[in-house]
Amino acid sequence: MSQSDTNRANRRAAGRLGLVVVAMFGFGFALVPLYNVFCELTGLNGKTGVVEASALDGAVDESRLVTVQFTASVNSRLPWEFAPLKHEIKVHPGKIYEATFVARNMGSVAKVGQAVPSVAPATASKYFDKTECFCFTEQRFEAGEVRELPLRFVVDTDLPAQIRTVTLSYTFFERDAKG
Repeated sequence: MSQSDTNRANRRAAGRLGLVVVAMFGFGFALVPLYNVFCELTGLNGKTGVVEASALDGAVDESRLVTVQFTASVNSRLPWEFAPLKHEIKVHPGKIYEATFVARNMGSVAKVGQAVPSVAPATASKYFDKTECFCFTEQRFEAGEVRELPLRFVVDTDLPAQIRTVTLSYTFFERDAKG
């Protein structure tokens, strides 16, 4: 094989490898919205649902109690304290309940934060809906400000019977203040 044949074969192989890399990147990029849809449909990754209180059918399963646990944390960049007032409550599926969290800006300047929820076990997230939540919007706290943050939620009556405990976790992350 001559030197020019080797160079041509190498260029062709490099071109094919370049196309493979571009195709793999495009495929990975296209998977992001598909992953979000998949998580929404299956409840994977603990994402909770949102429902209007008026859309609920009013059916309550009085024969069943589910324990809902609350946990709260703050990303290390945000100088806040954040905790639930109650760490767990017992609920009847289908009934709307309210829980309250308290946040405090321990810093010397105003900060904006956003709470991100997660539900465990992940399969329960399809059956955990919020009607009102502080996590729907960014929260701006002045230096030293303390505030109660309400959450209204319902556990769907279709929650599988083997799930007796659901844990709702929130993590507050710092957001850039908007001018």
